Amino acid sequence: MKTTLNIIGGGMAGSEAAWQAANAGLNVIIHEMRPKVETFAHRTGNLGEMVCSNSFRSDDHEQNAVGLLHWEMRAANGLIMQTAEKHRIPAGGALAVDRDPFAESVTAALKSHPNITISYDEITALPEDGHWIIATGPLTSGALAEAIQAETSAQALAFFDAIAPIVYHYSINMDVAWMQSRYDKGETIEEQTAYLNCPMSKDQYEAFIDALLAADKTEFKEGETAGYFDGCLPIEVMAERGRETLRFGPMKPVGLTNAHDPDNKPYAVVQLRRDNALGTLYNIVGFQTKMKYGAQKDVFKTIPALENAEFARLGGIHRNTFINSPTLLDDQMRLRSRPNIRFAGQITGVEGYVESAAMGLLAGRMAVAEITGKSVPLVPNTTAMGALVTHITGGAEAKTFQPMNVNFGLFPPLEGTKNGRRNRKTRYKGYTDRAKLDWQNWLDQIA
Repeated sequence: MKTTLNIIGGGMAGSEAAWQAANAGLNVIIHEMRPKVETFAHRTGNLGEMVCSNSFRSDDHEQNAVGLLHWEMRAANGLIMQTAEKHRIPAGGALAVDRDPFAESVTAALKSHPNITISYDEITALPEDGHWIIATGPLTSGALAEAIQAETSAQALAFFDAIAPIVYHYSINMDVAWMQSRYDKGETIEEQTAYLNCPMSKDQYEAFIDALLAADKTEFKEGETAGYFDGCLPIEVMAERGRETLRFGPMKPVGLTNAHDPDNKPYAVVQLRRDNALGTLYNIVGFQTKMKYGAQKDVFKTIPALENAEFARLGGIHRNTFINSPTLLDDQMRLRSRPNIRFAGQITGVEGYVESAAMGLLAGRMAVAEITGKSVPLVPNTTAMGALVTHITGGAEAKTFQPMNVNFGLFPPLEGTKNGRRNRKTRYKGYTDRAKLDWQNWLDQIA
């Protein structure tokens, strides 16, 4: 009789962990509480549902750490990357997907796998025995979060995360907006025109900042002390840090030429990215917000070309939970106090869809090795996978541990260079070349 691996959570990490383990011959049960138990951000009961952006970020595997992570997941037969490629939509150099068909395909692949069973139930306590992976993500149910907190002596942390609004394309004034990717990035015309741009003059930008700062915002409940993840700050929080902050962030005007007025350089630009394959929906890039719904409509309609915008979804803010992994997890991603339980995904303190899925992939592979009695060499920290798992299982400072995206700062310096220095393009290519060799060697060892 096959040993069963139980996975709590059917998001990016849980889906990828299940796929890896099932393909290795294990029986897998995915325990997903949706749609019976809903969350603030999810809309369906599909596995792998994208709740914030529809982008997996840069697909450049030679100059970008997250693009390298894409490459490593593809080399490991990753479900999330395979499915993303099938439902890819133009986004310049980024890998963006049509979010609903993507999740439907992930769900179909897992449901049709002969080694996978999906149980739509809520797990409210930490399992005493058996092999388990907890991949519940940032929106872990209240009961399970309390059980984790009790087991870890309250070493579970939290931060607030925000989502951006989505606009119907037909409601955008294309006499003002134009289509262009920054610096015309992309190999095809479709990719080079993947973003919709709304230009602002200095006066329009200043008026927008005034409206943003004065808008009604969601207030946290008394006693809530969680901070924000810096990579997903609400735009009003960025504006509070300085009136020019947004103009050097998501509203920077560089690399763009207004097709309607090419001789007039915009002072700021709001970009929207296609959110589905039909091109009927666009999300406002970098415009995560905690403004109240009425205020969002008022403020966003001051943006040129969005004066008559209709919203398929408004932005919002929700509390995310993660554990202090450097203190609580061993180098195999097991809970030190209960080694029959592994953690994977955003709950471990990695940030982003790709990073979450990557940690699911590793947790699945590690569980397979343990259950089948194989020894697994440590994932080289010269790889994107290894750099991330090393960071969360001991490389990070536990006292200041916060959610982290993959980045080259997590990689050990390259050898043969003075103080590890090279020009940036050469250095990044050195990181990725080294990582690809080491990742493939690791995969060969565990095959």
